Amino acid sequence: MKFRIAGDGDEEALVDLRAWLADDPGTTRLEVSVVADQGPTMNTLEALDILLGSAVEVANFALAYVTWRSVRNDGRSGSGEGGGSRLVHGDTTVEIGHLSPQELADLLRRLDDDPPPAADA
Repeated sequence: MKFRIAGDGDEEALVDLRAWLADDPGTTRLEVSVVADQGPTMNTLEALDILLGSAVEVANFALAYVTWRSVRNDGRSGSGEGGGSRLVHGDTTVEIGHLSPQELADLLRRLDDDPPPAADA
């Protein structure tokens, strides 16, 4: 299953999340692609496309994401909303900045059970 984590203008959050996933033992092998906007002078990181292929990868990603969010928001006020808190899968967009690892894994499994329509076949 492929989904996107939107940056919502917070490029730093996406860079940080990408590095976190690359360093986490459970997610280091995940396929994470950068989605960048071609600006007039430089590229702007807009989102990360993430490919999960197994139930273990879903669980590992959910745990790594929630841990990253917790560490990133340590000492900050708010519910964890901000860059990297919106998941996009096909026509579905969900705020995930408040979900537990179990809730996020369940959401990803449900989205995987209902694949988006093929864009270009």
